Amino acid sequence: MRFPSYFVATAILFAACGTHPALADAGKEDSGGKGPEQVVIKSAIDTEKVAKPAYLPHRLHQWLDCDGCHHGKGPDKKKSAYVAGQKIEPCEACHNSKAGMPERIATLKRAGHTLCMECHLQQDKELAKCGVCHNKK
Repeated sequence: MRFPSYFVATAILFAACGTHPALADAGKEDSGGKGPEQVVIKSAIDTEKVAKPAYLPHRLHQWLDCDGCHHGKGPDKKKSAYVAGQKIEPCEACHNSKAGMPERIATLKRAGHTLCMECHLQQDKELAKCGVCHNKK
């Protein structure tokens, strides 16, 4: 499945490779390049007023194309499209209150809610309830 361009252009949350401190307990990577089983998303930069961590079942989301969630940053400091095999940087490297991003995607929390909630609402409104992501499974 491919996301509409407006959706991909919003914010990219699930860019975890399993080694970033803001994505603690990210799970074990497999040898097929599919990333970790689960990713725990927790801000290490914008820590005030942060809810419980979000738990992303990464493998269950792999029916999506990688570029639906992952992207990079080009030499011009602007968003660049995902290229298969590229190094996946932590989302919070850009999506934090000190990076000057647009307000809608200015923090890890906002970027995540923008990306995840829009998709979950498109799929099934029940998936947009807080406990779906903010409840350790």
